[in-house]
Order: sequence, then C-alpha cells, then structure tokens
Amino acid sequence: MENNYKKSLFLVAYIVFAAVSCWATAESLHMLLPSWPVVFCYAVTIGFFIIASIGTKLIADSFNSNVYVHNRGGKLAAGILIVAVFWLICSLPTNTHTFFYRSVASDVANDDISTTKGYLGQLVSNTTIEEQILKQQTTFDNEVKIKLAELEAEIMNDVNPGFGPKSKQILSDFAALLDVPTVDPLSYPSTSEQQRKKLVGEYRKKIYALAQVRKDNIRSSMMAVNTKRFQKEASVSRKNIEEAENVLTKDISAINDINFAHDLNHRLNNGYSTISNYEKFIVFKSHTDKERYTAASPVTKVKRLMSVFDVWGDFIKGNYKGHGFIFWILISLLVDVAAFIFFDLAFKKSE
Repeated sequence: MENNYKKSLFLVAYIVFAAVSCWATAESLHMLLPSWPVVFCYAVTIGFFIIASIGTKLIADSFNSNVYVHNRGGKLAAGILIVAVFWLICSLPTNTHTFFYRSVASDVANDDISTTKGYLGQLVSNTTIEEQILKQQTTFDNEVKIKLAELEAEIMNDVNPGFGPKSKQILSDFAALLDVPTVDPLSYPSTSEQQRKKLVGEYRKKIYALAQVRKDNIRSSMMAVNTKRFQKEASVSRKNIEEAENVLTKDISAINDINFAHDLNHRLNNGYSTISNYEKFIVFKSHTDKERYTAASPVTKVKRLMSVFDVWGDFIKGNYKGHGFIFWILISLLVDVAAFIFFDLAFKKSE
C-alpha cells in the first residue's frame, strides 16, 4: 500500500515536470511552425517526451541488477538511441530555446524596432540624397583612378612596354566600370617613352570624358527616383511598427505571445523591405546592418530569435556571450532529468 502511494507521488511529480518540459517544447515548435495548430504542437511534444521517458526507463532497467531483464544489451542500445533522437535532438534544444527567448525577447524586439525605425526615418526626412550621390560619385572616381594607374603602369612598363593584352583587359574592365559597351583602343604608336607618355595622356582624357558622363548618369538616376513615393512607403512602414511598439511599451510581456511576436515580425519585415528597396538613400551605421537589411531574403532579429535552429546556430558561433544561454541549457537539463527520474521511480520494477 505504501509502495503504491509512493509510486503515485512519483507519477504526479513526473507529470508536473513533464508538463513544464512539454510546454517549453510546444512553444518553441509553435514559434518555428506558426501554420501548425497549437494542439498539433502539443500532441507531437507530449508523444515525443513520453517516448524519451520510455527510453530512459530502458536504460535504467538495463543497469538494474536486482530484477531480471531480458536482453539487457539490446534494451540499453535501444534506450540510448531513443533518448538521443527524442530528447537530445528535440526536447532539450527546444526547451532551452523557449527559456532563452523569454529572457531576451523584449530587449531584442526593442533593438530591432529602434534600428528599423531609425533607417525608415532617414527615408521619411529625405536628407541623405545629395550625400549619397556624392558618396557614389566619389567611390566611382576612386575606382577610375585606380584603373588608370594600372593602365599607365602597364603601358609604361619598361620590361614589356606599349599597349598589349594586359592593357586590353584593363580597357575591358573600364567598359564595365563606365557602363559602356566597349572602350576602343587608341590607334597610336607606343614604341618610345615619349610616345607612351602621350598615349597615356590621351587615354586619360578619353576615360575622364566617359567618367563624367557616368557621374552625370549616377546623379540623374538617383534624382529620378520618386522621392514622394518612398517617403510615403517609409512613413507607412514606420507607423505600423510604432503601433506594435506601443503595445510592447504598455506590456513588455506581450512579446511572449507568439501571435503578437509573429505580427511584430511581419511589420518589421515590411520595414526591412522598404529599407532594402531604397538602400542607396540610407547611411547605415555598420556593415553588419547593411548586410542584414539588404540581404536577398532579409531576416529580422525577432524572426531569428523565434527560430530554434538560428538561436542554437548563433550560440555555437559565440553570438550570445553574456546572455545566460548556458544557464538555460542547465535549467532545461535539470527539468527533463528530474522528469525522467520520477518516471523511472513511478514505474520501477520490484522483481
């Protein structure tokens, strides 16, 4: 009677710890797979956790010398395989993800909101067009000077003087840089040093003339953009983000609501798209920001945090130092191990 009472208590304890673990796993799965009904996430999670528990029971039974166990080695191998698949691959990573998400989500969301609004604000105020035009033109000028130096060095090379195959390749590079079909070679002898100097001078005049046309095209193409249109798009995107920001300001725990998190990500993603579409009118604070906002398929910080795969990938790369990730791994480990111990005690063989 007393033995049955203890087993009942162990079973209750198992259910309590298993419920915490299954909740955390289901939350992580629902963040990763929002199209799945939440009941499906819980069904899969509970099934996997029960199977993992049975796996740990097989391992425990294989080491229990007080009772007869048929094929101990086989049960041990099966138990290890089950635990590896259903716990190490599924339960532990997802539990850690949920616990970690809830500890940092509000900070990540506020940072994503603040940065995105800042770049959208640049488009709304429209103060960077002239700066960006001059920046692109300066970059272009520098590229032209570098190529001219290469061409001059090749023509004036005493070891291999004159206009040869290498010079033709440089002219081909100039055509791509100047956005013209070709840059035709000049018909001029280049035998003596004086002739080569004159040839270099003629190429310089020709390249600079083509370069000025290209610089004018840079200005006209940038000024041709309908600034009123992108100002309106940026203003709408910023307003949509601010609506979600107001909710988060009133209730910081709102980010823990998966539906709200997905809605916020949708609003941020629209902002990312607007920024990417008009990137040449934005001064990015860092190269990292530019890469994130202008990627072919940009991923918001909020979206990345909602993915168990991305979170673990970032942790392995060392991106979460000082954020307590290892602590949440230990908490997840202790919750699950406690559940497995209670499961073994509740169903332990006595003979």
